[in-house]
Amino acid sequence: MLPARLAAVRRSGLLDTGAEEPFDRLTRLACELLGSPFGFVTIVDDRRSFWKSCVGTTSSEVADRQNPVGESFCQYVIAADGPIVIDDARLNPMTRDNPSIHSMGVIAWAGFPVRSLDGYVLGTFCVVDNAPRRWSAQDLRTLEVLAQAAGGEAGLRIRAEEALQEAARARTAAAEYEQLARTLQESLLPRELPVVDGLDIAAAYQLAGGDVLGDFYDLVQTPTGWAVFLGDVAGKGAHAARTAGLARYTLRAGAARATSPAIVLTELDAALHRWFAETDVPGFVTVAYVAIRPNDNGFGIRICAAGHPTAVIRRRDGALEPVGQTSSPLGILPKLSLAIQDAALRPGDSLILCTNAVLARAASDLVPFGDVLAETLTADARDTANAIIRRASAGSGRDVRDDMVAVTIRVPDSPVS
Repeated sequence: MLPARLAAVRRSGLLDTGAEEPFDRLTRLACELLGSPFGFVTIVDDRRSFWKSCVGTTSSEVADRQNPVGESFCQYVIAADGPIVIDDARLNPMTRDNPSIHSMGVIAWAGFPVRSLDGYVLGTFCVVDNAPRRWSAQDLRTLEVLAQAAGGEAGLRIRAEEALQEAARARTAAAEYEQLARTLQESLLPRELPVVDGLDIAAAYQLAGGDVLGDFYDLVQTPTGWAVFLGDVAGKGAHAARTAGLARYTLRAGAARATSPAIVLTELDAALHRWFAETDVPGFVTVAYVAIRPNDNGFGIRICAAGHPTAVIRRRDGALEPVGQTSSPLGILPKLSLAIQDAALRPGDSLILCTNAVLARAASDLVPFGDVLAETLTADARDTANAIIRRASAGSGRDVRDDMVAVTIRVPDSPVS
C-alpha cells in the first residue's frame, strides 16, 4: 500500500507549494476553537512532512515549512491509518524519544488523517500544544470535521487538476469544472441523515438545471442533543458551492462544541465576512438553525432563522404554527442581529424547514403548502418532505431555476427504532 499512498501524495500536487487560504482558514479555525497555539495541514511523502498550512510558526518560505518524517508526529497517523491523540508526548512510549519534543516544543498533539478521494492518507490535520493537555471529545469531533474539510479541499485540487488536463486534450475544461462543482454541491445535500432516537428526520431536494447553486443542510450531534440546519448561499457557480462547503463545515464544527444557535451562527458570520473579503466576491448566506434537546414531553427546540424563511410546526391535530422569526442574513451586515425562539415538539408533531425556492413556488397562503401538510398528517418525515418538493416542482408550471430543499423533523406517536 505504501507505493499507492505515495502516488496519491504526488497526484495531489500539494508538495512544495505555497500557502493557500482555503487550508489556512481551516487551521486558523481549529486553533481558535480549540485554543491551541499551533495548527498544521501536512502532506507526507517517504522523506518529509511538508506543512501545507502552518499557524503559529514563523516559517514563511516553502523550504522551511517541513521536517523529516522521522521527526514528525504525522508518521504515527500514517502508520495507524487513523487518528492519534497524545496528552503528553514526553510520557507516551510511542513519542517520548521524538526529537520534535525539544526542537519544536511539541508536548500535546492531536491529529486526524487528511485523505484523498480514494481513501489514501495524504497527511494530517493536527493541532499542537506546548504544555500537557487532555483533549476532550468535543475537541476531537471538531478536529475530525475540519480534517474532512481539508481532505475535501485537497480532493478539489486533485479533481480540478485532472479536469484541466483533460480540458487541454479535449477542450472540455468548463464542463469538467462544472461537473466537479455539481459533485461538491451534491455532497452538501446528503440523502441519508444520522438516526436520532425518538425522532424521524428526513430531507428531500430537487436540483435546478444549469448553474451550480449553494443550498446545503445537515444533522449534527451537539453536547446536549442535536442540531439541524438548512442554508442557502446567494449566487451561483463554483464559488457558491465552495461558500456552501465553508458554511456547512463551520456549522458542523461549531455545533460539535456549542449548544447555542447564536454562538454557532455568530462564528459562521465572522468566517463568511473573512471569506467574502479574501475572495473579493460579495455575498451572503441564509441559515435556519434548530437546536434539539429531548425532554419528558418530547423535544424542546430552539430555532434561529438568519435571513431564512420562517419554519412551520404541524401539530398532531393538524394545526399549523409559523415558528422562527426571520433575522439578519450572515456575512453581509457589519453588526449581526439574531432572533431566537423556543418551542416544543410533542408526539405527533412535525417541524418543516424549506428553502426560499420552495416557498417562492407556493400559493400566497399564510402557511405555504398547508394542503400538502394536511394530506400528509400521518405520513413519515420522508413522505412529507417528498410531497412538498413534488408540489413545489409542479407549482405555477414554470421551469425549476433554483435548488429546492425541504427538511422534516417529526416526533412519532410511537418510538422510532
